[in-house]
Amino acid sequence: MAIWKRKRKNSLRLAGYNYSQPGGYFITVCTEDREHLFGEVCDGKMIENQYGQIIRECWKGLPNHYPNVELDEFVVMPNHIHGIVFVVNDLVGAIHESPLPRDRRKMLLSKIVGRFKMSAAKQINILRHTPGLSVWQRGFYDHIIRDERSLSRIREYITTNPERWKYDHENNARIAEDEFDRWLSSFLKDRSIVKKEKPE
Repeated sequence: MAIWKRKRKNSLRLAGYNYSQPGGYFITVCTEDREHLFGEVCDGKMIENQYGQIIRECWKGLPNHYPNVELDEFVVMPNHIHGIVFVVNDLVGAIHESPLPRDRRKMLLSKIVGRFKMSAAKQINILRHTPGLSVWQRGFYDHIIRDERSLSRIREYITTNPERWKYDHENNARIAEDEFDRWLSSFLKDRSIVKKEKPE
């Protein structure tokens, strides 16, 4: 069973936190029903299929639409992605570069991930001839990166994810839990720092 459980009614966003302010965020987005859409892990390496390649390109393209965003470590897994996003200043732009109203600035992170999900799903569904079919689980999971130690640990978690796939909570065939997943479980117990976007 995955660490995170779907919740459609209660928001897990950090109350009062300005998501447009400079800072780093650890993002996880899962496929609908944890379906293995993006490839497979072989001998500790992720082999991306054409859908996985679309995912990577859509993620890489985010700074083209949000110039105040920088991307860090990122990995595509069979049924989810992990990535680090940095908001480098508070100049918030919408998809078409028009300024957002002040009361919507806190939703920058949701807009970034929402654009990524929408763009990737559209391209994938064109290839599989299924317009409108869900690719992603509703919402996403994020953690505010508060210090360099956490940043280093999260980077390591992301880069080692393929070689640790047999221990991954998102893998229905996982064989056990390792130290990294115990760390992640404790890392997410503080619900004040685990958040989920509003229903799409």
